[in-house]
Amino acid sequence: MTGGAAIERTPTGISGFDEVAIGGLPAGRSTLVTGTTGSGKTLFALEFLARGIMRFGEPGVFLAFDETPADIRRNAGSLGFDIARWEAEGKWMFVDASADTGEETLTVGTYDLGALMARVDRAVREVGAKRLSLDSLGAVFVRFHDRELIRHELHRLARVLDSLDVTSVLTTERDDEYDHVSRYGVEEFVMDNVLIMRNVMRSERRRRTIEIVKFRGTTHRTGEWLFTIDPKDGLVIIPLAFLAPREHASRERVSTGNLELDAMVGGGIFRDAVVLLTGPLGAGKTLSALQFADAAFRAGERCLFHIFDETREQLSRDAAGWGLDLDVMEASGLLQVAAGYPEVASVEEYFLRISSGITDFAPARLVVDGLSALERRATPRTLLDFVIALGGVVRQHEITTLFTCAPTGMGMSMFTAPITEIASLTDVTIVLRYIEGAAAVQRAITVLQTRGSAHDHAIRQVSIDSAGMHIGGPCPDVFRVLSDTAVPPPDPRGPIDPDRGTAEDWTEPPG
Repeated sequence: MTGGAAIERTPTGISGFDEVAIGGLPAGRSTLVTGTTGSGKTLFALEFLARGIMRFGEPGVFLAFDETPADIRRNAGSLGFDIARWEAEGKWMFVDASADTGEETLTVGTYDLGALMARVDRAVREVGAKRLSLDSLGAVFVRFHDRELIRHELHRLARVLDSLDVTSVLTTERDDEYDHVSRYGVEEFVMDNVLIMRNVMRSERRRRTIEIVKFRGTTHRTGEWLFTIDPKDGLVIIPLAFLAPREHASRERVSTGNLELDAMVGGGIFRDAVVLLTGPLGAGKTLSALQFADAAFRAGERCLFHIFDETREQLSRDAAGWGLDLDVMEASGLLQVAAGYPEVASVEEYFLRISSGITDFAPARLVVDGLSALERRATPRTLLDFVIALGGVVRQHEITTLFTCAPTGMGMSMFTAPITEIASLTDVTIVLRYIEGAAAVQRAITVLQTRGSAHDHAIRQVSIDSAGMHIGGPCPDVFRVLSDTAVPPPDPRGPIDPDRGTAEDWTEPPG
C-alpha cells in the first residue's frame, strides 16, 4: 500500500475494485487503464459508467473510438445494462468518434482534437455527467509517429478532461503483459493514475489480474489482484470482493460426521470453521467429506458438495459402499452435489459457481473435495486467492466448510507454499497419512491445529470398512507422520533414510 494525502474518491461500483483502490478512483481526475487485447479494458470503461448510473445516480458520457454506439449497446445488453433506456432518460450519452478514426485520410495534421473535445464538453453539460469513459487512446494516436507529439497531445487531453469536472477512464493498448512501458512509451508517464489489466498465459494456465501502478498523491493497494468476468456481475475482483469484516464468531460446535474425530478436535468444530483435510490417494478424504455431509443431513441442515475428478454417479457408488444414500439425501432437499473435472472451467469460474450456489441454496455446510485437482487449471497463487475469497464468503454466512486436498498437490510437499498458506487461512487442519510396515500398510490421522480449542495431539490409527472410517488408539512406534509417508523410529540394526521410509529400509543391513 502506498501513502499520501486523502483525496476524494469516486467509487466505481465494480465488484471488489473499490477495495483495491481504497474507495475508488481519484475524483475529478483521469485514470489510464492499459492492457493487451482481451484483458477487459473496454468492459472496465463500460461498467464504470453503468455502475455509476445504477448504484450512484451519476450520469455519464462514453467517447467511442474503437466501436460504434450500436455495438456497445448490444454488448452491454448481455450484462443487463440497458444503455438505450439510459440514453432516453438523459443519463447516458455517446460521443461517436469511431467514424473519424476509421477514415483512411486521417493524419496528425487533419485530426482536430479540439473540435472533438468541444463535442465532449457539450455532451457532459447536456446530461450533467459526473463520469466519462474514452475507449481508446490507441485509436487516436495510431497514426502519430512522433512520440513528443503524442506526449503533448496527452497533456492537452488530460487538461481538457480535468476542466470538465468529471472522473474519467481512458483505455489504451499495451504490447506486453508485464512490460510496464505501454505501446507509445509515454502514456503512463503523462497520466497521474494508471491501471494495468492482464490476461496472461503461463505454463498452459491463464490468469487475469488487475494492478494499480500509481495513484499520484493518494493511497492504493499494491500488487496484482485476480479477477474474472462474470456473465451476470461483470468484472469481479477476487478475493477482495468477498472479504467484508465480520464481528461475530460462532461458539456453537457441530459434528464432523465421525464421533472419534469430534473427540480429537475438542468435541466438534465451530459452526463457522473452515477445515483443511489433507491426505494421499485412498487415505479416506472423500469418505470423510461424505460423512461430513451426512452429519448435515442428520441434523436437518443443507450441504453444498463440490467434488472434482469424479462424476455424480461415481460419488453415489462410493457413498453406497459406506451405507450412505446420496439419492435420498438429495431428494430431501438437504444435499446438492456438483461433480466434474477441473478442465471444464477456470478456477475463477468455479469460484463464481460455488458462491452463486451459496446464495441460491443457502447451505449450512460446504464441501470442496479435491482442491488440489484445480492445480491443473491454475497457478498456486490463483488457488490461494480462490481459498481466500471462498473463505470470506463462507465466514460471512457462518457456513461450516471442509476442503480436502492431496498433500503433494500443487506440485509441492505438505509444508511448503501454497499449502502452508492455505493451512494458515483455515481453522482446523487434519492430516491423513499411510504408515508403511514390513508386512502391511496402515492409515494414520492427526490434528495439527484447531483455532480456539484444545485438541488431541496423538497420531492415531485409522481403519475403513463398509461402515465408514474408524479412529482407534495411538500408533505405536511411529514418528514423522507429517510427510507423505510415516515411518517407525530408527532401527538399531542400521540407519533409515528419513526421506524414504519404505519397506526396504527395514531389511537386514549388509554384513
